[in-house]
Amino acid sequence: MTTTENDRSADGGRPAPTPAQWVAGARPRTLPAAVVPVVVGTGVAVSTGGAVWWRALLALAVALLLQIGVNYANDYSDGIRGTDKVRVGPLRLVGSGVAAPRAVLTAALACFLAAAVAGLALVVVTGAWWLLAVGALSIAAAWFYTGGSRPYGYRALGEVSVFVFFGVVAVAGTTYVQVDGLPWLALAAAVPVGLLACAMLVVNNLRDLRGDEQSGKRTLAVVLGDRGTRLLYAACLILPFVVAVVLIPVRPFAALALLGVPLAVQPVRAVLGGATGPELIVGLQQTGRLQLVYGLLFTIGLAL
Repeated sequence: MTTTENDRSADGGRPAPTPAQWVAGARPRTLPAAVVPVVVGTGVAVSTGGAVWWRALLALAVALLLQIGVNYANDYSDGIRGTDKVRVGPLRLVGSGVAAPRAVLTAALACFLAAAVAGLALVVVTGAWWLLAVGALSIAAAWFYTGGSRPYGYRALGEVSVFVFFGVVAVAGTTYVQVDGLPWLALAAAVPVGLLACAMLVVNNLRDLRGDEQSGKRTLAVVLGDRGTRLLYAACLILPFVVAVVLIPVRPFAALALLGVPLAVQPVRAVLGGATGPELIVGLQQTGRLQLVYGLLFTIGLAL
């Protein structure tokens, strides 16, 4: 029997996804949401003279693995519910029939396990065993976003979770494992990071609003409606620059983040102007680019 035949027989005649399809299913455009909080949290650590680079890299591994894991888990849960059947966005492995649900579930669980191992290493070296509870909550939040019988992502709570875990927890946690403390600057810096991470989800859910309504997926975009969601997106992109301005009296170089303003103009203008469908896929890319640039500039400003 050939390799292809083995692949087909293992999943009831379904061919195995290609590496490129697995990469697409990991939703690489969402990964800035994992990278930026770790970079910013490390910038805060640098500002206190306490940066530990290998711990920062472990924190980055945790964040990336959780992000990829939640993307696969979301693909699996939405796929088996049938809520991914009407889409204009990037490839979904289960919903498109490219991969068997079991394979995608296995990939999600493998990512969560790897994140737990990396996180445990940080717990051991810091001696902060209470971080185990934070890690467990993070994994639970990743799974129950669309998993389980009552997913909170279907109850308009997705943005709240993203702000908490990819803003406050990720930035503050990254700083804490390096400096063994929690300076106020880490919490302040988490606000713009969390807002930009929320912007990624808001524009994604705006794009899928009609399909989510039809499938009964009650995202915050469905609750707010088209106009309200567009205004929320604009706020999530504008407020991070307001925070940078507020921090200038105590961290003058936070003003560097304002160099990212031009990158916010086009996506805000497009979304407020009524962009739909594939145009919002471009908006997602632009949001990710802004998130990375803002994160880098903000980090430099905090560290100087």
